[in-house]
Amino acid sequence: MTILFVLVPISLLLIGLAVWAFFWAVDNGQFDDLDTPGFHPLDDDTRPQDKDQPPP
Repeated sequence: MTILFVLVPISLLLIGLAVWAFFWAVDNGQFDDLDTPGFHPLDDDTRPQDKDQPPP
């Protein structure tokens, strides 16, 4: 029973920390654009090639 006096405040503190971290992330724009980062690996690299060398 006495362990509850330790575990309940610790769990409330962790819940409060998680809620604070979520609102901090929302306020700082972490969830503004969820689609574009998934397309970055698919983008082609634009590198200028020498005109003397044939394309690979």
